[in-house]
Amino acid sequence: MGTEIQNMNEMENMKQSKKILTAAFKCISSKGYANVSLRNIADEAGVVLSQLNYYYKNKEGLFIEVVKMLKKQYISEIENVLMKGESEKERIAFLIEYFQKVMRKDSELFRILFDLTSMSLWSAPLKELLNSLVNNITALIEKYVFNSFQSREKSKSYSTATLSRIIFGALFGTSAQAILANGDKDVIDSLSAIEMLLN
Repeated sequence: MGTEIQNMNEMENMKQSKKILTAAFKCISSKGYANVSLRNIADEAGVVLSQLNYYYKNKEGLFIEVVKMLKKQYISEIENVLMKGESEKERIAFLIEYFQKVMRKDSELFRILFDLTSMSLWSAPLKELLNSLVNNITALIEKYVFNSFQSREKSKSYSTATLSRIIFGALFGTSAQAILANGDKDVIDSLSAIEMLLN
């Protein structure tokens, strides 16, 4: 009986924690980290402020957990996209298409990522998380796009890791421009030009 009650309490804690993380993601992606208070997040989640402190201690602790959740989702989505293609060109085309789709329909994902980039300049834990996210994504690009014999033959001058970083940098930078241009269709469409880097 005691174990059953303990399991129920753990399930309720996980549910509350997830609810808070979802609310934090929503608030931060729509208003930005600097403009969101713990009170805003508690109100959005429908919980009392003390619960945020109980689960996450402070705003940075909560933001770190939001970023961990985002990182897991982002890496999983990118790997699924890259796995769809049969060739390196198809894989990069699917990756570009993914970035374009996110920019058109779910730009909150990028807004919070760019906010994280800014915050990571002043926070060692956030910097470590962002660096890990970039390393994971570039490793996926390297694995699925540049580790074929054909790619290695064409680009002997540069390592596949370097080329993967260039691709991700182009995607990330162009996505930032699209957000700054309020989702301008031409800027989003310009992501397609990244395919030229493989020719």
